[in-house]
Amino acid sequence: MSSIDISQLHVPDAIIACQLDGVGGMLPISSAGQVGPTKPCWVHLDYSSTVSRDWLQSTPLIPDTVRDALAGDSLRPRISRLADGFMLVLRSINHNDNARPDQLVAVRVFINGDLIITTRKRKARAIDTVWEDLQNGHGAENAGNWIVEFCDALTEQSGEFIEQLYDRIIALEDALLDAKVPARGEMALLRKQLIVMRRYMAPQRDVFARIANEKFTWMADEDRRLMQDIAERLGRGLEDLDAGIARTAVISDEIDALIAESMNRRTYIMSLMAMVFLPATFLTGLFGVNLGGIPGGSWHYGFTVFCLVLAAIAIAVTLWLKSRKWL
Repeated sequence: MSSIDISQLHVPDAIIACQLDGVGGMLPISSAGQVGPTKPCWVHLDYSSTVSRDWLQSTPLIPDTVRDALAGDSLRPRISRLADGFMLVLRSINHNDNARPDQLVAVRVFINGDLIITTRKRKARAIDTVWEDLQNGHGAENAGNWIVEFCDALTEQSGEFIEQLYDRIIALEDALLDAKVPARGEMALLRKQLIVMRRYMAPQRDVFARIANEKFTWMADEDRRLMQDIAERLGRGLEDLDAGIARTAVISDEIDALIAESMNRRTYIMSLMAMVFLPATFLTGLFGVNLGGIPGGSWHYGFTVFCLVLAAIAIAVTLWLKSRKWL
């Protein structure tokens, strides 16, 4: 840190501005002079803020190639290797109010052995997790620890959401066994969330694996091993997502079959009812003509007998249908 002037890290509207103390804690930038020059500093900014955006464009602490990337539009997870560090774009589960978890939050990270700069527009809980650990004195000790803890927090939250999706799939399958069709739109939302997670978590897994394979002096072998474990854990989550997408396709087919079966059953019942009353319809139409000579037209009990005949015909047709096992 001897090459960085601490005063250059003062950003008026910084969300976080601290220096790691090397033992799991941190010191605010204002008092960071008490810490040895080998400890990295961390600055976390909201890139939608004009002050932060101007600082990113003017500070000499970051390469020109990452200025726009730290304040750019949201992208899929990616990694760019620099001379002594990384430029990362990662995705976090959205835990903000009035937002769905699958509306992922983009977090951009510039990191080397001396400096960590993170930017976001919407709040990311993974950042809060890393910050709380530092405040409690059991957080990252150096830049290598920091990237491991941050990626671990991202993967943990992704895993929790994938588990929730998996539980919803099981609930839908159990409901189908009881012939219960999900509410309109529920299946479409579930499939959308699975596909969105698959689209962003697959390149994020590759980013983690790439970090594990890089050989920077500020990242210990233990940190690289942990990054590989994180990448493999996210890979298992991707396998669950793939299985979930396949299972929802089967569920959709079952829902279509269940709806078709229900419609066919209703159509079948209506057809049988029409068949039962078809003779009665014919007779009532025949006897309803306004012509002379209708049998029983002048008989006092003619209508009663006619109704009894109709009832007998309906019963006879019903018994015939049952004998044919159509009912």
